[in-house]
Amino acid sequence: MKFELVKSDITVIGGGLAGVCAAVAAARLGQTVSLVNNRPVLGGNSSSEVRVWVCGATAHGTQRYARETGIMGEMFVENQFRNPDGNPYLWDLVVLETVRAEPNITLFLNTDVHEVEAEGAEEDRIMKSVTGWMMGSERKIRFESDMYIDCTGDGLAGFLAGAKYRIGREAAAEYNEDWAPETADDITLGSTLLFYTKEADRPVKYIPPSFAKDITQTAIPMKRVIRSGDSGCHYWWIEWGGELDTVHDNERIRDELWSVIYGIWDYIKNSGNFDADRMTLEWVGSLPGKREYRRFTGDYMLNQNDIIGQVPFTDRIAFGGWSIDLHPPQGMYSAESGSKHLFSDGIYHIPFRSLYSSNVSNLMFAGRDISATHVAFGTTRVMATCAVIGEAAGSGAALCVQKGISPRALHRDHMNDLQQTMLRQDASIIGIVADDPYDLAKSARITASSTTTKVSLTDSTYTHPLDKELGILFPVNPSLESVALLIDAVKAATLEVELWHTDKGENYVPKQMVTEASVSVAEGTGQWVKLDLAWQPEAACNAFLIIKANEAIQLHGSDSPMTGVLCFEKGPKPIVSTLLEDRQPDQPVVQWSMRRWNRKPLCLQVTPNTEAYAAAAVADGYIRPFAGPHLWMSEPMTPGKPEWLQLEWAEEQSIAEIHVTFNDDVNEDLINLHHHRTAFEAIPELVRAYRIEALIGEEWITLAEEKHNHKRKKVHKLSRSTTSHTIRLWIDETNGGPRAEVAEIRVYAL
Repeated sequence: MKFELVKSDITVIGGGLAGVCAAVAAARLGQTVSLVNNRPVLGGNSSSEVRVWVCGATAHGTQRYARETGIMGEMFVENQFRNPDGNPYLWDLVVLETVRAEPNITLFLNTDVHEVEAEGAEEDRIMKSVTGWMMGSERKIRFESDMYIDCTGDGLAGFLAGAKYRIGREAAAEYNEDWAPETADDITLGSTLLFYTKEADRPVKYIPPSFAKDITQTAIPMKRVIRSGDSGCHYWWIEWGGELDTVHDNERIRDELWSVIYGIWDYIKNSGNFDADRMTLEWVGSLPGKREYRRFTGDYMLNQNDIIGQVPFTDRIAFGGWSIDLHPPQGMYSAESGSKHLFSDGIYHIPFRSLYSSNVSNLMFAGRDISATHVAFGTTRVMATCAVIGEAAGSGAALCVQKGISPRALHRDHMNDLQQTMLRQDASIIGIVADDPYDLAKSARITASSTTTKVSLTDSTYTHPLDKELGILFPVNPSLESVALLIDAVKAATLEVELWHTDKGENYVPKQMVTEASVSVAEGTGQWVKLDLAWQPEAACNAFLIIKANEAIQLHGSDSPMTGVLCFEKGPKPIVSTLLEDRQPDQPVVQWSMRRWNRKPLCLQVTPNTEAYAAAAVADGYIRPFAGPHLWMSEPMTPGKPEWLQLEWAEEQSIAEIHVTFNDDVNEDLINLHHHRTAFEAIPELVRAYRIEALIGEEWITLAEEKHNHKRKKVHKLSRSTTSHTIRLWIDETNGGPRAEVAEIRVYAL
């Protein structure tokens, strides 16, 4: 046995996506980090050991412009480029390389932390060390740091340190949550095992093991959807253990899940109800994917009302958008649906106060163990949301070390520093303006080679019957006069529309009706029909146009998407079986679905011209859509003719670092494994080839150049500082999009 002492600024315990993002965020801010994981691979429940797909704020396309940016966003985009078919082992590599790219991180795999040294009274404790055993190497390692981040999911490190926590469901009266039970209890969400199948080139027999459960003697075939072609996360409902202790009964839960998986496969293969002769098992998990256990107590307990009300916390540091997704305690044996869902109207915000311990001064947490009620945890628990919380925790811990203060003091005295630091890193925060006093771009005069000034889609490639209400969302900046739609009419008819405001800048559903209009149309095809909809909103915003159903009319649509324009259809039809999911039908984001309309907008022409895509947007402080697109967009590019953005100062500036954030269409739902396949490897709107030049004297000098970019944010640290009063970003090529699109440019002297 070998004993070791490792000292670092921050120790992160747990290498799931929350721990990975916490470690990477802290390391990028200059702190040394020990990342300690008890498994041989990183990624937690998303890894090849468990294989849960990474869900997040997009809710598989239910929420709009909601895909995570920052570190999680980088991994999504990189995985899409490297691994479009969702190979779980290649996903492991994307996560591992994200960590290994940071020289400030020392990674300890197969290292199980089970000892913690902490001291102080119950209400004022401090962690001194954590100790782990590295399996296979017989190394006992003591980790000493100024700050600790518990990303273990089950909260073991914080528990051993004496941090306050809760297990189970709060009573409804405690936080006035109508989805909570009347009486508090110790029930949690259960655990799940998954399996993969594949098609063989010949018939394959299956003899079940002796412990396989005869599922025909259970409620499972009647209460859950079983199909021969499904595998992996389609069987998320194979869940059990919510009425047990999901940690201490872990082995019992695993054995029960195994018995059901092999029983389901026996039912599929041998019941005669399925065409499965050539199907065979490819992989069965052995590590239960836990959903819930300890939830620590911070200075704020996030609750259901915060989620549904989309409370804009002044200390917000991350967002989510997955539904409040709660499962019956009996799991797969329940007579209820496998899950029930309650959505907010758009993304919701997560406060920093839910990320640090109320009684252990140097302990933070990220992932499914944050300070949230059981009901609120029903949405914050999904992995991409855990990841962006991890980035916030790691950033906060880094600033605490730099300033020599506690997370509570950071919240009290330096919250703006944390938020601005995170925005500089392209973190997942919405609605807060980046206002970095050191960003020279803020004082530059910004011009462009061309700018899109019209919200206009005229290239018709298909028609769609107006047999149900349809919706179009588009930016209004600064005003609206009319909208014209391209239609066919089989007979004389009346086209009726309503214009709605979406209210919150982060929402994309109709909330407040502004006006309505109707126009008589004659029989005929290819008619542009103009609707007068005068509106002068108080500030730039999004408009939601509802087109009333009329079976005499067909609308023309285009296969050429335009950033800022989304289309929807309204309908009560459930997306999935009600045996699996119970979604309340009156939720606007469920009523108005954009899934069938992704990248296939309806044709329209909006007047007057818009300022939504102006060059100045690259320095307006927003790095993602919020009440509008907040990016510069050129006119359609001409082959061989690059577009450009220019920053010009009245006096020469010393330039050492340039940040460019391109548009990677955060409305596009990406996934790490196999929920769906996205057709392209690189987001089409992303700039592929570009150059940055500086005017020095009378000569343009190239400072940086990239020919094969597929990333959203690029940081160019110059080998030596350059003095110039003008720099220009040349866009030579995109990854397929018709226009050059840039979300943000930052320029720094140091």
